[in-house]
Amino acid sequence: MKFAIIAAGEGSRLQQEGVELPKPLVKVCGEALIDRLIRIFRKNNAKEIVIIVNQLNPLTEQHILKLKEAGLASDIRMVVKTTPSSMHSFAELAPYLENEEFCLTTVDTIFNEEEFAKYIAYFKTCNYDGCMAVTNYIDDEKPLYIGTDSDLNITGFYDDKRTCEYISGGIYCLRPNALSTLKHCLEQGISRMRNFQRALVTDGLRLKACPFSKILDVDHASDIAKAESFLTAQ
Repeated sequence: MKFAIIAAGEGSRLQQEGVELPKPLVKVCGEALIDRLIRIFRKNNAKEIVIIVNQLNPLTEQHILKLKEAGLASDIRMVVKTTPSSMHSFAELAPYLENEEFCLTTVDTIFNEEEFAKYIAYFKTCNYDGCMAVTNYIDDEKPLYIGTDSDLNITGFYDDKRTCEYISGGIYCLRPNALSTLKHCLEQGISRMRNFQRALVTDGLRLKACPFSKILDVDHASDIAKAESFLTAQ
């Protein structure tokens, strides 16, 4: 199984709030966000880790290159490109994900490692086209609500709460057929990940919601302390 990290965002909000490092290199509990994901993915038997970094901020690229020079990144494939959205970044990674199941997330997702391991193990053995990490912990400016049936099959993605119990956690386990939906979305000018997820439902893919107790994103300087508090309390 492959893993993929979108680390191409500029982290502009963090910079505006005085955080000088690019988001992938921001440390939580003494560990850079990108290093944390690489470590966790390896613990879950990653065959390859595909990462896209922003060419406008060379520090992240240099960080990965140093790992490679030290012989610590033989399983990492890096794409260096500036893209207009996370979905376009996903499209740049897609050619390296075509042949087998994969897990995709952005560099700033913070989650419980044991829950993540169970999530990956479930996906590897299930017959769903995709398993989406979800949480009922809401600390997001524009959460994407997820409709489910009684068996946690996903029935829709919504901008408003409706009767939804969960929101998207921004971690996606998908099989290669999901890349056809990605291609069609880009051809139609769709560029938001939430609309890609809606298109998966429209295209008839079977998706399962996999609950996590909490998933955090590091978008603001204050989120660093929140993430550290969550991780140290486990």
